[in-house]
Amino acid sequence: MSALRLCALAVLLASGLAFAVDDAVVVTAVRDPVKKSYRKMLEGAALFEARRAELAPAAALRFKLIARKPGTRLEGVELKVEAGSLAIPLRVASDRTFAIERDAAALKEDADVIPNRRAGSLTWRADVRTPGVPGDARRLGDLRLECEAGMKSGLISNYPAGFFGWLEELFGKGVEFCHRAAPRYLFFAERALWSVTLVDGERREVLPVERLYAGAANDPKWKQDRFCDCEAIFERTYFVPLGDASWPHDTRVELESMDQPGEAGLDTTKEMVRSALGEGVALDFASGYEVRVYPGIVFLFDPAGSLAKARAR
Repeated sequence: MSALRLCALAVLLASGLAFAVDDAVVVTAVRDPVKKSYRKMLEGAALFEARRAELAPAAALRFKLIARKPGTRLEGVELKVEAGSLAIPLRVASDRTFAIERDAAALKEDADVIPNRRAGSLTWRADVRTPGVPGDARRLGDLRLECEAGMKSGLISNYPAGFFGWLEELFGKGVEFCHRAAPRYLFFAERALWSVTLVDGERREVLPVERLYAGAANDPKWKQDRFCDCEAIFERTYFVPLGDASWPHDTRVELESMDQPGEAGLDTTKEMVRSALGEGVALDFASGYEVRVYPGIVFLFDPAGSLAKARAR
């Protein structure tokens, strides 16, 4: 490396700046890094162990990184527990999950868990999984424990002072927030969602569209929300009735994605529906899919503008 380049690098390091390639921070002295408290994440893991027998006896806990900005790449993300001169690397699996272990030195130093990504580029969740649950479904007890462990771990993204959106109700709330009948705690599917159905034996209930897409069907300014940690992935989010005891922990939460095959023979376009029913509430997502909500019915249009699916509200 030339003397000139060495000098330039020294200036960057001294100023505490960082430069990035594909959103991966090369110099880790970032002024505003993405980070979470190592101590609180261990507290979340301890709560998981304490509550597992009741909610999810066969489940395992990991933590998950989820991109919240368009174009943020999480392939090859690096993660470490860091404090002062202490730096313990954490292995991130291909599904972007990781586990943490107790380390006395890291606790003493009040370490943080820090990935090499910019602040605001990703969000975090607890990830509780019971073996044998299909990939297009979740188990309600697992989700209940995810909420509790996530709240205890302090994983919900921070918001600026004076923000009065619906997520503000999470502030100052602990695990008890998850015990409400219908808490607005966001869960994320792997793909864009069309519907979420609760199944317990013969009982089936399709969740209303208001419990999908971070409640966007009730919020005409949803695209302007840059504080929600679902910022770029509204179409993958859903709420479930965590505190509704009429649904047992073994309730299956079935997730139907937008790109799953719909009904055959739907020879209808978006323009035909708009002409007949008016504008309705339009939720157009970055994927190209669009959901239109009317008083008695919900439509899904594919990126070409053709009707892909429909269901009664």
